[in-house]
Amino acid sequence: MKTEKIDRRVKYTRMVIKESFIDLLEKKDISRITIKEICENADINRATFYAHYSDQYDLLRKIEDEFLDNIRDYLDELDQKIYKENPVLLVEKIFEYIKENAKLCKLLLSERGGLNFQKRVMVLVYDTIINELSGITRITKEDADYVYSFTITGCVGIVQKWLDDGMKKSARFIADMVIKLTLGLINSLKSNR
Repeated sequence: MKTEKIDRRVKYTRMVIKESFIDLLEKKDISRITIKEICENADINRATFYAHYSDQYDLLRKIEDEFLDNIRDYLDELDQKIYKENPVLLVEKIFEYIKENAKLCKLLLSERGGLNFQKRVMVLVYDTIINELSGITRITKEDADYVYSFTITGCVGIVQKWLDDGMKKSARFIADMVIKLTLGLINSLKSNR
């Protein structure tokens, strides 16, 4: 029972550190954020911060890792039959997750998050999407690579635009658009053979 209480405290501490850091990252570049500022905003001492993170860059990496792990969980659901029959449902779930974490996602996809995060997203999605594209659409792996590159770059742009517009369109609308654009490209490639 005592460990449960400690676990909740640890989760709470990490949450306030993360929120403090994200608030600061909205205002300035990571290189200008100090541990002292993070701790003051989170109302913790430096020793508590260092018990969880080595520096602000480690904190950012762990935030990115958590975000990507959650996206990976959604991608793992691709194996389920319902998502193979209606991929819009899976993509919609991913966009709903992005919407729930809009502030963080917007930061991670901006210059403050850096291109490294965008590359990590692309690598995460790569194997799953390429296998799906070449398997269900019967296009070559080489063609699937081109479709993937175009689609992922376009998806990052769509997510950024959607976030910048205040997510006025529904997650379902955006998911449907992404699927239609991707399938349109694939169908175009198949008809040119």
